[in-house]
Amino acid sequence: MQSPPSQSDGDIKLIEMVIDQRRRDLGGGFEVGRVLPSTQRRMVGPFIFFDHIGPVEIEAGVPRDVDVRPHPHIGLSTVTYLFDGEMTHRDSLGYHQAVRPREVNWMTAGRGITHSERLEKARAEGSRLHGIQAWVALPIEHEETAPAFSHHGGDDLPSWESASVRGHLIAGSAYGLTAGVRTHSPLFYAHLELGAGAVAEIPTAFSERAVYVAAGEIEVGGSSLRGGQMAVLSQSASSLRAARPSTVMLLGGDPVGERYLYWNFVSSSPDRLRQAAEDWKAGRMTLPDGDDQEFTPLPQNARFPSPSA
Repeated sequence: MQSPPSQSDGDIKLIEMVIDQRRRDLGGGFEVGRVLPSTQRRMVGPFIFFDHIGPVEIEAGVPRDVDVRPHPHIGLSTVTYLFDGEMTHRDSLGYHQAVRPREVNWMTAGRGITHSERLEKARAEGSRLHGIQAWVALPIEHEETAPAFSHHGGDDLPSWESASVRGHLIAGSAYGLTAGVRTHSPLFYAHLELGAGAVAEIPTAFSERAVYVAAGEIEVGGSSLRGGQMAVLSQSASSLRAARPSTVMLLGGDPVGERYLYWNFVSSSPDRLRQAAEDWKAGRMTLPDGDDQEFTPLPQNARFPSPSA
């Protein structure tokens, strides 16, 4: 659902649109808040998918049907980032890697990869799970690149703190810093924790930008944004203020051109989506090592996009 922007600074509009998350059940009662793509805005820079995971309390012994079973991707990079909890990643390249708060699992699908995301620690011990999963569309020249996976934490993800603002750069370049994550196009992605009344700069070096409120409430100019809302920003927006303690994600970058989306596949070509779907259906995509006893079937009711979509 889109909410119209409610403010401007004189004649200068700071927010182009506000997108409310839409809750989706992934199975077993496990819900996420889908933000991108929306009917009003499909992408922000190269970001084509943005899901808010939780927050949810997971009891020890939770059944395996809440896990994300092995499934395929092409044409994108997945970015898993947690505020709380732990998820276990396995992929068809042989990587087995847990991601924990303030770390990043960055998986580049390129011409094709499969992976699963399991709640193994929560199943054993119980846990609170809260985080964001985003997809970044690859530029056309890298859509068929070799698949790759990398895990990042510590010095790879620069942090800073000043005047009730704690920042953590997840990917790209912003605030005079550069994260150690390899990206394929110019972008930035940052996590901010703000105390009540704190003011934070919004990076201005990119043509498309957005702010997402994961918790709390912020103001951009005279407009208020609450938890679960993303504001797509105009070029004039340069700062935000926390009305109360807040968790905020800032993201953006240069556009990579039109992309088509079918299930877990992203491409500049609808025909390539069809090929990927046929490959998955026919079992031509290798499942993750040690996690090949089940998989997510191709959805029966999804429709392929057309070039005019």
